[in-house]
Amino acid sequence: MVNPVFSDTPPPANDEIRLILLSGLSGGGKTVVLRALEDLGFYCVDNLPAGLLPDLVATVDAEDRSSAIRQIAVGIDVRNRNDELQRMPSILSALAARGVQLHLVFLDCRDEVLIKRFSETRRRHPLGVPGRSLAEAIAEERQRLKPLVALAERVIDSSDLNVHQLRRLVATSYAARRDGFTLMFESFAFKRGLPLDADFVFDARCLPNPHWQPALRPLSGRDSPVREYLDQEPMVQQYFADTSRWLDSWLPQFQKDDRSYLTVSIGCTGGRHRSVYLVEKLAAHYRAHYGNVVSFHREIE
Repeated sequence: MVNPVFSDTPPPANDEIRLILLSGLSGGGKTVVLRALEDLGFYCVDNLPAGLLPDLVATVDAEDRSSAIRQIAVGIDVRNRNDELQRMPSILSALAARGVQLHLVFLDCRDEVLIKRFSETRRRHPLGVPGRSLAEAIAEERQRLKPLVALAERVIDSSDLNVHQLRRLVATSYAARRDGFTLMFESFAFKRGLPLDADFVFDARCLPNPHWQPALRPLSGRDSPVREYLDQEPMVQQYFADTSRWLDSWLPQFQKDDRSYLTVSIGCTGGRHRSVYLVEKLAAHYRAHYGNVVSFHREIE
């Protein structure tokens, strides 16, 4: 679905502001998409009052034109006041008139899937009030978001997408416009099965396991105490060096083969400590060499 407000915009120049407006139904996956865009270098703001969009753009536009923060992703959903949602067409038209490259993405989902997701997570719907059923809250949300659906450049139905597929869809859709190659590092637990979208799988179960340290067990590989523990383990550092050396040799070959996306998965027993640590370390290392590097932790996100 392409709206006339967006269809005639030229490709964005290096110093132009690119704004992705992300909206959709609660439980449809907006948080997942915002995190994926953040990994791709977008400055992300969730639940910004719609009336503040021009101020945000003006603030970014006032920055140095060489600043990396020229790409913004903003979540706008039913938590906004209804009158501000009604004003969205005029707000977006004004932004487009000043040269902002606008992309409005709407995340849709079937009602029965949304009801199941809310039941599993036990979250309260934003429009849930005593005496109103979940189905009625979803119906009210659809009604309020009609102005945004009408403007959407793209509608993504997440009903049959898992978290990994949704992140991959975002990365291939929006990172590829930057330099054509996206590299994803993903951690996982072998006991929960191999990731279906992995191109390469590395096994870190042979490494020292922080799980057996009582103080580290409840933490993850993103926490400082776990990182410090693994930083001091020579075997872990050798594993990182050998893995990165192998990737250094072979990633350029896949780029030459016109691959737009490559997933490197690292697994350990529980998917919380060793694999998470290595994924974060490898992602940080390769962000210095590749424009689009995404990290994802299957068992803890």
